[in-house]
Amino acid sequence: MKEIIAQFLDHIAYERGLAVNTRAAYAADLELFATSLAAHGVHLFNQVTRKHIVEFLTDQRRQGMAVATIARRLVAVKVLFGYLQREGLLDRNVTEAMNSPKLWRTLPEILAPTEVGRLVDAAAGDKAQAVRDHAILELFYGCGLRVSEVATLRVADVQFEGGFVRCTGKGDKQRVVPLGQCAATSIQRYLDKIRPRWAQKHPDVDRLFLSQQGKGFTRQGLYKLIVHYAREAGLGGRVSPHTLRHCFASHLLANGAQLRAIQEMLGHASIATTQIYTHVDQDRLVAVHRKFHPRA
Repeated sequence: MKEIIAQFLDHIAYERGLAVNTRAAYAADLELFATSLAAHGVHLFNQVTRKHIVEFLTDQRRQGMAVATIARRLVAVKVLFGYLQREGLLDRNVTEAMNSPKLWRTLPEILAPTEVGRLVDAAAGDKAQAVRDHAILELFYGCGLRVSEVATLRVADVQFEGGFVRCTGKGDKQRVVPLGQCAATSIQRYLDKIRPRWAQKHPDVDRLFLSQQGKGFTRQGLYKLIVHYAREAGLGGRVSPHTLRHCFASHLLANGAQLRAIQEMLGHASIATTQIYTHVDQDRLVAVHRKFHPRA
């Protein structure tokens, strides 16, 4: 199975031109799937039934995996089985009629503005690491970027005079996101006082945020950084880089921003993806109802 999965990953990498991050995600998802099959005594893809796949997805749910993660893993399995069928390695594709687990979809967890303030303030201070980390937190919340977008952001991508950040999102699509004053001030402080010192170790690295060794951040490193400050702020382990992205969108909507504008800033290909935030903003709906309904 591992050899076939490796062939499939080469196929999607070279023939379909998928992004490196997408390939890595498929590899991790399919490794988990193969492990699940082996635990049930299945060692050939022709032996896989719909029940095996459902059990794999259900087990992922029991482990607390996010619905979006589970849906992505099903997509990886479906693409793999489609490939195997086209290559004549599969007699029947049992995934053809399987849909994404929409019924499991949950609303994103949102922090209150005061909680975001506590998180950002947890990195306050004059120490070099605190200055950098404060800038990272301000950028995540101020621009709603994905963790991969922050990790790959370059110094030249931050335009202070224009008041925007240019980032590269999914599918290598570039977009421009406004840069708020708080984030701009924090990033400028980091660029003036901290980055030049660390950049001396690897002057060829153009990433905006560097480690003390002068190297760029990984997605995993940024995730750990945010979890650390969330605990410092007393928010527990429920905060991730994507939580701040959700907060960015939800708080904009709560303060009157148009959904289409939020879609553009988030880089969503479809407005349907952005519309989930209309379900999150319950306080705003209650306030509107109380203000305008005759019997409220």
